[in-house]
Amino acid sequence: MPKPDPASRRDRLMLRFGRIALALLAGAGAALAHPPFGVLPGLLGYPLLMLLAERSASVRGGFWMGWLAGFAYFFISCWWVAEAFLVNPAQAWMAPFAASLLPSGLGLFWAAATALYRRFAPSGVVRVLVFAGLFCLLEWLRGHVLTGFPWNPAGASWRAGSAGSQFASVVGVYGLGLVTVAAVAAFGPLVGPGPRKARIGAAVLGTLALAALLVGGTLRLGGARPVPTDTVVRIVQADVAQESKWTPEAYRGIVDRYVNLTARPGALVPDVIVWPEGALPASANRVFAPGSPDAAAIARAVRPGQTLILGLGRAVADPTAPDGARYYNSLLALTDEGGDGLRFTAAYDKYRLVPFGEFLPAGDLLGALGVRSLTHMPLDFSAGPRPAPIAVPGLPGVQPLICYESLYPGFTPGAGDRPRWIVNISNDAWFGRTSGPLQHLNLASYRAIETGLPVVRSTPTGVSAMIDPWGRVVGDQRLEPGESGVIDARLPAPAAVTVYGRLGDALFGLGLLLALAPALVPALVRARSRVRPGH
Repeated sequence: MPKPDPASRRDRLMLRFGRIALALLAGAGAALAHPPFGVLPGLLGYPLLMLLAERSASVRGGFWMGWLAGFAYFFISCWWVAEAFLVNPAQAWMAPFAASLLPSGLGLFWAAATALYRRFAPSGVVRVLVFAGLFCLLEWLRGHVLTGFPWNPAGASWRAGSAGSQFASVVGVYGLGLVTVAAVAAFGPLVGPGPRKARIGAAVLGTLALAALLVGGTLRLGGARPVPTDTVVRIVQADVAQESKWTPEAYRGIVDRYVNLTARPGALVPDVIVWPEGALPASANRVFAPGSPDAAAIARAVRPGQTLILGLGRAVADPTAPDGARYYNSLLALTDEGGDGLRFTAAYDKYRLVPFGEFLPAGDLLGALGVRSLTHMPLDFSAGPRPAPIAVPGLPGVQPLICYESLYPGFTPGAGDRPRWIVNISNDAWFGRTSGPLQHLNLASYRAIETGLPVVRSTPTGVSAMIDPWGRVVGDQRLEPGESGVIDARLPAPAAVTVYGRLGDALFGLGLLLALAPALVPALVRARSRVRPGH
């Protein structure tokens, strides 16, 4: 029996590790295309991943190529989640697990896409469309399965407000991802087999698609002029680090910071003042309890006719709840109507809660296993109703979005009952001066592009900003991580109703069907041919 050839075994190992390295490179490149990195040539990671999947020896091999690329992508995109576990020293041991388990799970969506591609991809350059369709279908599922986590979808590789981002006003961020992935994947066949003319033609079409995105976006921005309204907004950023909130001495100082910034004289007199999510480390029940000195201090800072919007947790009595109350992460509007103190005029309870941050999935089971004590979550928040605009006296109709609700397309009505602006309050202080808050700003700005509405964004430590209906930060009206101050600005008027606002993801769905047709039609024909007459 011949002995194994050591050289051939070494070559196989080198080939295997080479493919692993290329898969990791593909995912890392695609991740670095996103802001704040902005390395757009990294988009070539998508055609590299397509080639790796189709040249895998089996469907299982295609699965692992996608998982490795997805792990690298989400590790770079989401490593900042570990920062939240460093706020509490007792939880610091969980940081490495959070930084590795999240990309491991999210990478399964990429793995499923590449496994399906390896199984069903047709021959010829048309396979580019199938790859893009399967990949973006799984990206859409990632944003919806088990409440979803739509962080950094492929379409958001374009900096919000740039020319490349503007097509989201037609097809949304998922549709923009489909066009982007298909366009760059069209360069993949250049290094594969097949007729030379067809391979070059695919690359030319991909180039034209990218050019169309940029030219069309440039033309749209050429006529984009924000129109200021009479509504003056003050965005407050007090620069309160998350780890410095939890002592009585710190609490008093935090209240003073927000009160002083609210009352600070300015060139414009605000109609509405916006504080971030979790502005004060106390519940609304405590802050605004009868006789509360905090409520009195806040009331003195707010002038007659002004409205304060802020984010606080609150308890609402409910005899059906286990302990007689339900707890909500809420946005509250309080107005000084010239009487005694502030009056609550509107409230919104967060709908899309963060698993393991605001509620424990399968709480009874995981609680019995001791997970609740590990996550230091004594109680779950309850989810409010699906997001809808609220009416605040004296202000244009507004759509509230709390924290990572701003990642989700479709939460804001875009046509008949469209509000006049979006307010996004968030507590990005959990993530320090990492890439997380910068990417959150980019993703929230896509809601402006999709709806044609301005976005007012307030966070404790940055980035707070006034965003126009084309996804651009208005002028220099932006407070960076670590800055303390206020932004006084006139609220921009909405732009015209967008195509996406009218149709939602319908065009994206149509694009998926067209992209997947080269794989779906032959599969349906084969399935039908197997059905014998009479069966």
